[in-house]
Amino acid sequence: MEFVIIAIVILAIIVIISCIKIVPQAHAYIVERLGAYQATWSVGLHFKMPFLDKVAKRVLLKEQVVDFPPQPVITKDNVTMQIDTVVFFQITDPKLFTYGVESPMVAIENLTATTLRNIIGDLELDQTLTSRETINTKMRATLDEATDPWGIKVTRVELKNIMPPTAIRDAMEKQMKAERERREAILKAEGEKKSTILVAEGKKESVILEAEAEKQSAILRAEAEKEKKIREAEGEAEAILKVKQATADGIKMIKEAGADEAVIKLRSLDAFEAASNGQATKIIIPSEIQGIAGLAKSVKEVL
Repeated sequence: MEFVIIAIVILAIIVIISCIKIVPQAHAYIVERLGAYQATWSVGLHFKMPFLDKVAKRVLLKEQVVDFPPQPVITKDNVTMQIDTVVFFQITDPKLFTYGVESPMVAIENLTATTLRNIIGDLELDQTLTSRETINTKMRATLDEATDPWGIKVTRVELKNIMPPTAIRDAMEKQMKAERERREAILKAEGEKKSTILVAEGKKESVILEAEAEKQSAILRAEAEKEKKIREAEGEAEAILKVKQATADGIKMIKEAGADEAVIKLRSLDAFEAASNGQATKIIIPSEIQGIAGLAKSVKEVL
């Protein structure tokens, strides 16, 4: 009897412990009672009725990422390619997520594939390759609206890979190679053009500098010649001034010595004598000096 009581007590403890549930952070539990929805447990400690309540689903509330396999799509210009997408979503209503749709991930994958085909079908190949942001935005808006009744919030959609057929990729590579060669030729031509312009500008600057140097040299030569003539003129003027000064000093000395008029006139004769030794062929002698000359001859004869 005691063993039965102990067994019952142990069983009761086990049942009570099993009815105690702790919901961790970023999770939610869907609880059913007798098969019907009872409550949604959030983070914390919870108790359930034994044998009547059960945790039907544990829901993760973190943002989740699903990478779907490549899907075949056809563009507007009839090019078939493979595109794989990555969908970021978060469960906002655990109850709707649990009871809204069967296999939510399968539903999101199929919805993503059909939405992608609809969008790519309106675009040509070049638009598809260059309009990723537009495609991502349209897909996110469509998926978010469609998954709202399921308690799912689609936060972001990204096209992971766009894989055109091999022939298209080869043609694109050839086109890219030709474009690179064209750009290289343009850059090379522009470089040669700039080089020619720079050489011409350098020659122009050289000619201008040579002309400027020649001009400066001519100016300096002219200034030197001018300075030379000025100095020669100043020298001649100084020589004339000294001669005049010497003559004036001589006359002054004669006057200071008390020479009479006859002596002065005799000095004049000396001047005419010096003049006669020059290149002049005729000398005109004033009458006064002639008289003095006769007087001088008479004095010489008396002596």
